[in-house]
Amino acid sequence: MFKRRKGVLSRLIVLSTFFLIMGFSVIPGCSSKQKSSSLPERELLVFAGAASKPPLEEIANRFEEKTGVKVRLTFGGSGTVLSQMKLSQQGDIYLPGSSDFMEIAKKEGVVDPSTERIVVYLLPAINVPKGNPQNIQKLEDLAKPGVKVALARPDTVCVGLYGAEILEKEGLAEKVKRNIVTYAESCEKVANLVALKQVDAALGWEVFASWEPDKIQTIFLPPEKVPRIGYIPVAISKYTKQEDLARQFIEYLTSEEGKAVFKKWGYITTEEEARKWAPHAPVGGEYKLKFPW
Repeated sequence: MFKRRKGVLSRLIVLSTFFLIMGFSVIPGCSSKQKSSSLPERELLVFAGAASKPPLEEIANRFEEKTGVKVRLTFGGSGTVLSQMKLSQQGDIYLPGSSDFMEIAKKEGVVDPSTERIVVYLLPAINVPKGNPQNIQKLEDLAKPGVKVALARPDTVCVGLYGAEILEKEGLAEKVKRNIVTYAESCEKVANLVALKQVDAALGWEVFASWEPDKIQTIFLPPEKVPRIGYIPVAISKYTKQEDLARQFIEYLTSEEGKAVFKKWGYITTEEEARKWAPHAPVGGEYKLKFPW
């Protein structure tokens, strides 16, 4: 009888020990999982002009791999994403496609001016489908009868403002406007119109040909017809609640590693390089439209 009780007792002890071990192995796992899920995910929200889209997407992925910080990118026309930031009162970083819209953001108090940095440089140019079927060689060719031209919206898109500035200064605004078949909402859409051969030419950035080298060709403007050398700036938004993290991303964006990604995509990373194409043109600045677009 004693032996039987001893055997039962032994089995109970074994079972109790088993469940005790299993309990400890499961419970910490559950509590750990609950704890990690309650931790806020580190994330940055960037409002960006589409002029930087291909390299910025790659840089955001690299930054996440290095730091674990997710970078959410909202692309569009520089003026459009600026309006989205203001209306939502959200966003950690503003990265427009030109100095014009950064100046607006600074005047309206949307960004901290002391955090502004230049990322890369841009040159306005004529973009045509590969092979240049309409043989567009100069600005005046955009006014030829039957030529279908695309221009980004000058009021909300950086490259559209540059395109309008060029046409206004060359006295071609009225003539070319007759041939404009669409006003695109972003740099990306301008490039797509050319790549898909939906237009014969567009006033865009020279870098568009690097986005789609098999589909887009760039016609550079004569140096004296480049009104300004553009650049992509970046600054921290006044709405951010994680300034240190935003600074960390900007440091990476403008580091040698970040600029190498831009260079891989065909962007101009130094002012000296940009000046080879327009040695006397001013850098950045603002332009106020004179023509009703």
